[in-house]
Amino acid sequence: MLLAIDVGNSQTHIGILSKQGITAQWRISTEPRKSADELAGDLQQFLAWQDLSFSRQVTGVAISSVVPALTSALKEMVERYFHFDPVVVEPGVKTGMPILIDNPAEVGADRICNSVAAWVMAGGPAIVIDFGTATTFDAVSRKGEYLGGAIAAGVQISADALASKAARIFTVELTPPRKVIGKSTAESVRSGVIYGAAAMVEGIIRRMREELEEGSQGEPNIVATGGLAPLVLQHCEVRARYEPALTLEGLRILYERNAQ
Repeated sequence: MLLAIDVGNSQTHIGILSKQGITAQWRISTEPRKSADELAGDLQQFLAWQDLSFSRQVTGVAISSVVPALTSALKEMVERYFHFDPVVVEPGVKTGMPILIDNPAEVGADRICNSVAAWVMAGGPAIVIDFGTATTFDAVSRKGEYLGGAIAAGVQISADALASKAARIFTVELTPPRKVIGKSTAESVRSGVIYGAAAMVEGIIRRMREELEEGSQGEPNIVATGGLAPLVLQHCEVRARYEPALTLEGLRILYERNAQ
C-alpha cells in the first residue's frame, strides 16, 4: 500500500492508496514546527485505525509539500520509521510532464500532482482548479505539457481578510447565500465572497480557454479539486469535473513513475 501525504499551507491531506483506489484518508491542520517524531506519532494513530503500522503493509510513501520545514521533517520521519526513502515531488523527480514555464522549479508540488492526475484522468487540453489556501488555475496542453497558470487569493482567505480589515464586517460561515442582493451584512459578505469567487473562476477559465484555442489546443476539460470547490462551482456556469482526491491520485501516479 502507498501512503500519500499532501502538505498544504493550511491543511495536510493524508491517504492510503491500494490498487483498488483510496482506502482511507484524513485531513489535519498543517503545523510547520512539528518534528519528525511528532509527525510519526500523529501518523501512527491514523495507521492504527486501519490496522496498519510502520512495519506492516505500507510499502511506499509519496510526499507533496509546499511547506519546506515539513518537507524535511517528513523525509526524516519516513527514513527513520519506515526505513526507506520516500518519493518527494521536487525538482529532479520524474513527472512525465514537460514544465514549459520560465523557471520550472517555481511550480508548487501540489500543482504538478494535480496537473498530472487531471491529464491522466480527463486528457488534454485541461484547466485544473484547486480551491485551497490559494485558488490556483493550471493549464495543460493536449500533449500533456504544463503550460503555466494563475494564482488568486483563496475563498476563505478573502473572507478572513475582509473581516480583519473592515471594522464593521465580521467573520461569517461560508454557506451559500440566498440571493446575490444580501439583506444583512452577513448575507452581503457571503454573496460578495462566494459569487465573487464564482465570477473570478468563470472569467479566468474563459480567458485561459481563449488562449488555449488561439494556440490550437482545442476545448479544454475542466477539472476541480479542493474542499471549497463544490461551494463555488454550484454558482458557476462552467461545468467542471470535481475530483476531491486529485492531489493524492497525482501522488500515486508520480510514485509509480519514480519508485525503484
